[in-house]
Amino acid sequence: MKDQFGLSWQIVPSVLPELVSDPDPVVAGRVMQEMMQMTKLDIARLQSAAAGESY
Repeated sequence: MKDQFGLSWQIVPSVLPELVSDPDPVVAGRVMQEMMQMTKLDIARLQSAAAGESY
């Protein structure tokens, strides 16, 4: 998203910090690995990765 001054902003969904800071390092790692492959955040894909499902 760009504002009226031309600055780009990334909107961070409120669920994202919960997914990447999961107490289980395996779950957090799966979420981070999936997120690093994305150009735009896809929450459904990140939640599937957290649940151990392939998307």
